[in-house]
Amino acid sequence: MLEVNGLTKKYGDFAAVKDVAFSVAKGEIFGFLGPNGAGKTTTINMLTGLAKITSGSVNLSGIDLTRHIKQAQQLMGIVPDESNLYEELDGFENLCFCASLYGLEKRMREERARHLLSQFGLADTGKKLFKAYSKGMKRKLTIAAGIIHEPKVLFLDEPTTGIDVASARQIRSLIKELNKNGTTVFLTTHYIEEAERLCHRVAFIVGGEIVRCGTTDELMQEAQRESIVQFSFDGGASKITQVIKVEFPDYTVEITGDNSIRIHSPASINLMPFMRFFEDNGLTVFEAKIIRPSLEEVFVKVTGIEPEKMKKEKEGRKK
Repeated sequence: MLEVNGLTKKYGDFAAVKDVAFSVAKGEIFGFLGPNGAGKTTTINMLTGLAKITSGSVNLSGIDLTRHIKQAQQLMGIVPDESNLYEELDGFENLCFCASLYGLEKRMREERARHLLSQFGLADTGKKLFKAYSKGMKRKLTIAAGIIHEPKVLFLDEPTTGIDVASARQIRSLIKELNKNGTTVFLTTHYIEEAERLCHRVAFIVGGEIVRCGTTDELMQEAQRESIVQFSFDGGASKITQVIKVEFPDYTVEITGDNSIRIHSPASINLMPFMRFFEDNGLTVFEAKIIRPSLEEVFVKVTGIEPEKMKKEKEGRKK
């Protein structure tokens, strides 16, 4: 669906985006994850024709975006990080106006507007002025406006920043539903847990450069340098710890609670010797699970940037 090569944006001698390359498959949710100022919005603006490309190429569904921007934009839905709708129009009027920009005839645009107001839980507020909407409602209507023409690919810039938890949850569900129905989604976010929940693949961008790209499983496997298994018992885990260390000297044993321990190893862990050992020592195991790093842990390892710092930077800028 989207092929990007050598994408660069310079302002004088400063390169905001440097030689970025990636691809997005049809039907995929692709996440661009990075801190404030990393180049996320600059990249999405170049991909959607809202910022001039200094160098590099962008191909959208077979269309060269640098040569045929208007043709490519007909395939896009664009939702910026700040709403671009009109305060003095109501929800229905905003959607109909956006639909008219894409050439939808009156009957079709009114039908689409009513359908989207219902789908996004805004049917009761369709005649309410946009300026009277809450932040969450404004975000939902802005996304509805971005898909009024049923685009092949939806570009979302920070879709849940600055809104309440319930609205953010609803928007994530809507994104999943749109994707399930065939829409390819490219989203930027600084919320790592959001990327982990939504995205099939993720790219980490820092200082205008992509530092890692892959599926969440690939990124986690790359970051995990050891095997970890957690055993939970019906009681007495701490009493057996020293015996385990003697019995299995090649493993590291960590007590994680009164009734649980973790076994660490640089190689894969065979569960059966441990299960027999626990049985022989009168411990009943009710859970044995492999522990994998979260995407947040992977991001910190790769970039050295703490997630909380990202949140504070972005939320501070939104106030």
